[in-house]
Amino acid sequence: MQTFLLIVVAVLGLAVGSFLNVVIYRIPRDESLVHPGSHCPACGHAVRHRHNIPVFGWLLLRGRCADCKTPISARYPLVEAGTAVLFVAVAAKFGFSWELPAYLYLAAISVALGAIDLDVMRLPDKIVLPSYAVALVLLSPAVIAERSWSAAGRALLAAVVLYVGYFILASLPRGMGGGDLKLSPIIGFYLGWLGWSSVAIGAFAAFLFGGVVGAALMLLRRANRKTRIPFGPYMLAGAFLAVFAGAPIAQWYSSLLVPTV
Repeated sequence: MQTFLLIVVAVLGLAVGSFLNVVIYRIPRDESLVHPGSHCPACGHAVRHRHNIPVFGWLLLRGRCADCKTPISARYPLVEAGTAVLFVAVAAKFGFSWELPAYLYLAAISVALGAIDLDVMRLPDKIVLPSYAVALVLLSPAVIAERSWSAAGRALLAAVVLYVGYFILASLPRGMGGGDLKLSPIIGFYLGWLGWSSVAIGAFAAFLFGGVVGAALMLLRRANRKTRIPFGPYMLAGAFLAVFAGAPIAQWYSSLLVPTV
């Protein structure tokens, strides 16, 4: 059954990844996600159905439009494949559980938000704000079926704690952006459901990843101290590090503090 689940989720991830490519391109431009259908941005010709197959369509076209031969970015199949891989990892982590749909949704918006933030340095409200309600709705069955009231309370409290922390940082000169501030409660909610150690690891890892990448860019002279760097991708990367490895990291850190004899 576990293998069947992973196969189904992988196919779902490919399909969702294909849709996320539309989201990543159109949301920052305030375009409809429905009309017009998939088309080449260069010549405007509609994409044929066989070319719309995730990953394989791009390979079939050899990375070029079927009509005008304009190169198609390799990011399209990478987003599709990356979403599928992330979906499979989430399914392997949670298995057949009430929590699985909620964390698959987190994976989907993480891919979209990370790519958009890298593109335009913005975390769109059209994705972030509805995710508050979606997170509550998708985790509600777990609360009811598993009577996970303590986990639900901890998730809500963690959302507030992370928001307050980011609010303080956003109040400082050259502090966090508004999008990062709005995203923080969502990450706090999902990590809080798993435990306080996940919240701490996710929050710390975000700044660690951001700091390492920022330092690397400065060493390569691609950035300086005044260069704005999108922080959303590091918040989301830190969150998923905590989702997948929060428990072993917490155990490892505890062993350093209290070494066994």
